[in-house]
Amino acid sequence: MQNSNLSLARKTIVGVQFLFVAFGSTVLVPLLVGLDPATALFTAGIGTFIFHMVTKGKVPIFLGSSFAFIAPIISASQQWGMPGAIAGIMGVALVYFVMSVLIKWKGRDLLDRLFPPVVIGPVIICIGLSLAPAAVNMAKEHWLLAFISLLTAIIVLVLGRGLIKLVPVVCGIIVGYVAACLMGLVDLTAVAAASWFALPDSIIHFKLPQFAWEPFLFMIPVAVAPVIEHIGDVYVVSAVAGKDFVKDPGLHRTMLGDGLACLAASLFGGPPVTTYSEVTGAMQITRITSASVIRIAAGTAIVFSIIGKLSAVLQSIPGAVLGGIMLLLFGSIASVGVQNLIQNKVNMDETRNIIIVSVTLTMGIGGAVIPMGSFSLSGIGLAAIAGVILNLLIPQSKNA
Repeated sequence: MQNSNLSLARKTIVGVQFLFVAFGSTVLVPLLVGLDPATALFTAGIGTFIFHMVTKGKVPIFLGSSFAFIAPIISASQQWGMPGAIAGIMGVALVYFVMSVLIKWKGRDLLDRLFPPVVIGPVIICIGLSLAPAAVNMAKEHWLLAFISLLTAIIVLVLGRGLIKLVPVVCGIIVGYVAACLMGLVDLTAVAAASWFALPDSIIHFKLPQFAWEPFLFMIPVAVAPVIEHIGDVYVVSAVAGKDFVKDPGLHRTMLGDGLACLAASLFGGPPVTTYSEVTGAMQITRITSASVIRIAAGTAIVFSIIGKLSAVLQSIPGAVLGGIMLLLFGSIASVGVQNLIQNKVNMDETRNIIIVSVTLTMGIGGAVIPMGSFSLSGIGLAAIAGVILNLLIPQSKNA
């Protein structure tokens, strides 16, 4: 149901709850890649508003920081610096724009042909497992602290009920942070010095990203998995809301809205944004699917982004606390890829499928690199391209 008769007070309360569900993941991505969490909250709010404007305010979707780009941003920043990595995010927007045009022109059938489950499944697995070393390295800074955070998140996932079950990241970080404070492992000097209200640094020192072809091309292949995830999320939201958003306002509009939101994120120095299934789960529990409630959540994210003390607290979280959460989170991303293969009944007895999955996983996790002059194609992006090409070239078996 659309719940258009809800009072403003009720909508506001639920909207803040929905942001709470998305909060942990939204700020975790920038903390892991070296970006400002306040900027990520700001771009999540702005991106969500842009998405709703493009989709005529009909689709109840919240856009937050995308985990798919953690490894690519880290890699790109090492090669071209953080300004180059941020400029590369514009390449992500381009992929969404192209997909929007293709869907408008040919419908979803073309995407199903290019990106079937046998390609997308292993790419998602690569995204999760390629981050495993980063999780372990952060956790081993203080294993006890990491296990406290990890155990808390697991308990919430297993025993939690209602909305609490949807915020294991937030609960794990809070308990881990409190434990770190009690152990004397948190430096609160920056928190005490921070002003209560302050615009994110990237907004105060706003300047356009310095465009470069290398990081731009580097990011493009990585966008394949989030694009497919976007399509799946729109279908799920349609089912939860009882409306066919694939037809009205149309999948091409939702894709365009996500692309414009990613472009805005790059201009303001934030990580790429994507549709958040956690918020969809919250809508299922509360039975509130009003798009206006999601816009309240977006507005709240912008308000939170200018609370200087909050940004300082987030940046004071010890790496081991984040590492403990990452031990669970990145493995769960990989499990989504496995689940994708199982749910779509990909037959792993077929030689064709074994070849595609094997080559994609090996190249993605192994960090294969193909140099192309001053630019190189590597990691998850290279794995995604390899999977797509193999899928197109290797013929289907007669029994498929």
